[in-house]
Amino acid sequence: MAISLRTLDDGAWISVNDSRTVGASDVWTLARGRFCRCEPAYVLFEGFTDVGVDGTSVVAGAVGRCLECGRHDSLERLPVGRIVDGEFERYEASAVQATLEPVSGRAVEPGRQIPPEGARGGEN
Repeated sequence: MAISLRTLDDGAWISVNDSRTVGASDVWTLARGRFCRCEPAYVLFEGFTDVGVDGTSVVAGAVGRCLECGRHDSLERLPVGRIVDGEFERYEASAVQATLEPVSGRAVEPGRQIPPEGARGGEN
C-alpha cells in the first residue's frame, strides 16, 4: 500500500494520506548534540522544509530554535515516524530523538524519496 507524504500550509504540517499528522509547533527532544551543544536539546520546530522516506523511517527537514541556548538552525533528517505494515506510526515529539544518519552516504534511498510539491514543499 502506497502512503502519500507531503508538507502543507507553508511547512506547518506533514500530511500523511491527506491528513495533517505531524505539526511543526511541537517541542522535540533531541539527543547527541546534533542540533546544538545542549544535551538533550529541546527544539521548537517552526516549519518542515521537506518530507521523505528512508527504508521504513519517515524523515523531515525542519527549521527550529533550541529553547535552552537559543540556537536557530535546521536539520535535514529528523525522524518523525515510521512505516509499519503499510501504516504510518508517528513518533512522539517528547520522546528523545536522534537524527537519522544516511545509509552508506546516501541521503535517502533512490526511488523512495517523495518529492515535495510546489516551491515551498507543499500545498498552501
